[in-house]
Amino acid sequence: MIDTIISADGTPIVVERRGAGPVVVIVAGASNDRHGDEPLVAALTAEYSVVTYDRRGRGDSGDNLPYAVEREIEDLAAVVASLGEPVIVHGISSGGALALLAAASGVPMARLSVFEPPYRGEVEEVPEGYADEMRDLVAADRWDDAVALFMMSAVGSPAEAVAEAKATPMWAELRSFAPTLVYDARVMGDSQVPAERLASITAPTLVVNSNGSTDWLKTAAAVTAKAVPGARHVELEGEFHNVPPERLAPELGAFYRDPR
Repeated sequence: MIDTIISADGTPIVVERRGAGPVVVIVAGASNDRHGDEPLVAALTAEYSVVTYDRRGRGDSGDNLPYAVEREIEDLAAVVASLGEPVIVHGISSGGALALLAAASGVPMARLSVFEPPYRGEVEEVPEGYADEMRDLVAADRWDDAVALFMMSAVGSPAEAVAEAKATPMWAELRSFAPTLVYDARVMGDSQVPAERLASITAPTLVVNSNGSTDWLKTAAAVTAKAVPGARHVELEGEFHNVPPERLAPELGAFYRDPR
């Protein structure tokens, strides 16, 4: 079922719901819309009603300006309110960082799980001026350069990997998300775990990382879990910034059923 809800500032947000059971809202990360996590959605719909949505500026949703992280928190709050029942929230990468900020801001969640919120600053600094440079590249319609900057400065990919990505069919899709990379940069702030804000989270929380990820992502997950009162932290077998859904979905389900 696909529906459109209206956020607090009038922005239309497109929501899709599949499956039956307790509701899990998925918050997508950078360069993804509501279709970006289909394998995980498919795995979870065996037991849950899974709700995905296009974050503002992506897919079929609107993008009222000016942008502010608070508007994205309001978007998630509107999605949660539209469901009319207690929901579980699962945030992926920068979507996890957004979900954490929303929980800290009082958006009601029965459970919260996040996968590898990319707080790179816990180990090494994101290049100074990254967010401003990203903004300027997008404003100048230099979307290819914006994606390259994201991959090298935020993700940590080498220049050779960026060159290889440009030669693949997926580059056109990555490029289409370039304007919202500015938004993800704003969500990540100074790339340090916002420990003071996260200390106010009351929802039972699970933080997951892959054993195949880089040290900075593993450290970010551990520091995030320490910042959220009572949070659990698990490391699962996987690849860089990814755990296969056949491993991740059962771990999430076990936590959703019993968060202790």
